[in-house]
Amino acid sequence: MYTPPMRLMVFGTFDDLHPGHEYVLQEAMRRAGTSNTAWVVVARDSNVLRIKNRAPLQTQEERMHAIGAAFPSVHLMLGDTQDFLAPVRAVQPDLILLGYDQKLPPGVNEEDLGVPVERLEPFHPEIHKSSIRRRKY
Repeated sequence: MYTPPMRLMVFGTFDDLHPGHEYVLQEAMRRAGTSNTAWVVVARDSNVLRIKNRAPLQTQEERMHAIGAAFPSVHLMLGDTQDFLAPVRAVQPDLILLGYDQKLPPGVNEEDLGVPVERLEPFHPEIHKSSIRRRKY
């Protein structure tokens, strides 16, 4: 019996791509299997500034390039500047993976996504949590 490929989606800023981010991306690829249907939505610089009240360390282009170089089989896309759910509607994923401590954008909750959501286990957060790594800069 044919099983259609599973489309997975992850979101994030992915600033200073580190092993914690890589764990999330590897998990998305593992769950997508050989179908290569893992979608990565990279936060736009303007949204990072608006939501986190700080600019990312790297531009959205640099962050996308880093992900593409490390994970060439994922589908990369920038988030929408106004409608956080636009990528979800465009791709229609079967599953969304969120980091263990990842917050959704203001005004969006898991039910709004309209698809199953799973939170991943942390990957050495005492070392690889972005806020801890950012203190080094």
